[in-house]
Amino acid sequence: MTSSSAASEERTRRMIHTAAALIIGDEILNGKTVDSNSAYFAKFCFSLGINLKRIEVIADDESEIIEAVRRMSDKYDFVVTSGGIGPTHDDITYESIGKAFDLKLKLHDDALRRMKKLSKPHPSQPNFSYDVPSPALEAKLRMLRLPIDTGRDEESQVLFVDEGLWVPISVVNGNIHVLPGVPRLFTQLLEGLKPRLVPRLTDPEGRGIYRVMISTPMAESAVAAYLTELAAKAEPKGIKVGSYPRWGKGRNTVTLVGRDKEYMDSLIPEVEKNVQGIKVDKEDEADHLNPEDLES
Repeated sequence: MTSSSAASEERTRRMIHTAAALIIGDEILNGKTVDSNSAYFAKFCFSLGINLKRIEVIADDESEIIEAVRRMSDKYDFVVTSGGIGPTHDDITYESIGKAFDLKLKLHDDALRRMKKLSKPHPSQPNFSYDVPSPALEAKLRMLRLPIDTGRDEESQVLFVDEGLWVPISVVNGNIHVLPGVPRLFTQLLEGLKPRLVPRLTDPEGRGIYRVMISTPMAESAVAAYLTELAAKAEPKGIKVGSYPRWGKGRNTVTLVGRDKEYMDSLIPEVEKNVQGIKVDKEDEADHLNPEDLES
């Protein structure tokens, strides 16, 4: 095993503290498609207690993909990419990530077997056959050519996490997980990956991060000084204090976010008193208490 292969193997086993998402696609940047995968990934990480540190959106551009995946793989424990693994000429994610880590693409036989079993021919291709060479077959095979490190076990590099899908999760350099851009597939595969992630979390039960929301009728400017003091007091405990305006709703939201649930719960009475607020489970839960608009 080469030194790079050994380093990749170590990344597959290390504890997961931080995460990043790389959203790839011209259609996101030109406004044709609204990205929902990054929002889902953020909630996914929050629920597991993983610190999501970065989300980037880049074009279907080889040099941009290469630079981004190298940097993210080096800096974060758990990286996902979204998009660019379809059958057309502009789907270049596999090829670009392969080049980033000097890996050749290899047709994955098990993925092909699964595709044959689970993927139905499109109505526009009634005569399609896997046994007859054609542009349509070549397009399908494009989705099955994955970057593989021949110095490592293939099973850890190509994951099938949902028996109802032929689509694999390609794991490159030990911590880059290549996912499709289609939201249904992205979420389904991410959820299927969860059992493999949980044992590597700081909290092996995956209980995640705790969030307290307090609804206040006071303007942000009126509570700013108190929240500054609160943030300084809570920061050593790993608690972040936030303030979020809700224009036209008559109330704003103060949040406490962290892992120390006992300490955060102990702060609730103090915060409620100082912002004249009430703890809520949903931001709009107390809107009826004060319908007047606020000025921040």
